[in-house]
Amino acid sequence: MQKIAILGAGESGVGAALLAQAKGFDVFVSDRGSISEKYRQQLAQAQIPFEEGTHSLEQIYAATEIIKSPGVPDTAPVIQGAVERNIPVISEIEFAGRYASGKCICITGTNGKTTTTLLTYHLLKSAGLKVALAGNVGESLAGKVLEGGYDFYVVELSSFQLDNMYSFKAHISILLNITPDHLDRYGYQMENYAAAKFRIAQNMTSSDFFLFNQDDAEIQKYMASHEVPGTQVPFGLKASEGLAIQFQGQEISASFSQISAKVDTSKSPLIGQHNQYNTMAAVGAALLVGIEPTQIEEALGTFQNAEHRLQPVGEIEGVRFINDSKATNVEAVWYALDGIQQPIVWVVGGTDKGNDYTPLLPLVQEKVKAIVCLGLDNSKILAAFSQIGLKMVETRDVNEAVQLAKDFAEADDVVLLSPACASFDLFNNYEHRGRAFAQAVATLKSTVA
Repeated sequence: MQKIAILGAGESGVGAALLAQAKGFDVFVSDRGSISEKYRQQLAQAQIPFEEGTHSLEQIYAATEIIKSPGVPDTAPVIQGAVERNIPVISEIEFAGRYASGKCICITGTNGKTTTTLLTYHLLKSAGLKVALAGNVGESLAGKVLEGGYDFYVVELSSFQLDNMYSFKAHISILLNITPDHLDRYGYQMENYAAAKFRIAQNMTSSDFFLFNQDDAEIQKYMASHEVPGTQVPFGLKASEGLAIQFQGQEISASFSQISAKVDTSKSPLIGQHNQYNTMAAVGAALLVGIEPTQIEEALGTFQNAEHRLQPVGEIEGVRFINDSKATNVEAVWYALDGIQQPIVWVVGGTDKGNDYTPLLPLVQEKVKAIVCLGLDNSKILAAFSQIGLKMVETRDVNEAVQLAKDFAEADDVVLLSPACASFDLFNNYEHRGRAFAQAVATLKSTVA
């Protein structure tokens, strides 16, 4: 019996372990950290041997193949040791792909992955297709493959998940954008990071489809010097030759691969230019699997995005509050500011990630009426925007931040939490920050009422 060692006992690792066991492999799971109770119970119930707090190298290197979780870098000593011993190291996605009976629709990009993945899944699900949602958005692809019965898998893939994929092939792959992120994992070279993102298109044939953002400079730069397989389907907002999917007002026009369609997006709750890109990509995938434009239009109107992504969380005396806590970089904030048409009171701050706020200056000057800094150290934000002459205040308390923002706002204004920073100075993570903001809005609303 072939033995598989799995490094990491999170969602992807445990999903891979259960699938490997079902396929007749001898499985051993090793996690150098602690394993959560949920996953410990799943492994114990399946009688899969596991360890935590250490790596037993003798057991790991006895494997014929190693599946590593996305969080384990190739530079980890345990991985380096496997490479020296010529033991293949693959990702959970690579392993699951070997047994997937349905077609994979895979989505990646620095920003917008989750929204596009959820929207694509929603469009297919609403049309009555047998579709699973997997990858970085929640459950493992391996777990969904083990469940069986799906014709399509809609899979969000981070660059970490794309690493260590070799034979895997998507039927439809979507690349939304490439901006600097996780460069420490890629030798601080954008070329390496871009190459990881483009792995989403590897092994595709002419009967498969690669949807990509033609307006993105890094995507264009990479494609100018590399062959990319699959039938190419460029989408964009800027008029250019060969554009297959584009926005015209509130309508998406698509013309490619024997498809000629127009889709009205006026019922969609998604706002902002970045969500126009996300919607074009999702609509393109839906058209490719045969969904009618009228079905797509109806489903767009019933879509609810994930929390913390331009999520409305309340209205007080005509002032709308929007939670965009997931916007932890400057580009994401740019899209949020650009997409909101009303005057904005901007709640910003947290743990700075080496941000250059310069690209935001024109939009802030045009749209923002006041800034509330929510963080331990706001010096960089204050220095970047004090020149504009806006009202700026600081606080370390989310309830006070909401009250201050409400005081600055008038009816028909928007209070926007779009931090541009990580959350770890005051909160556990961006979800914690977003929920705390929403709760503070609810608390203030109850006192006003």
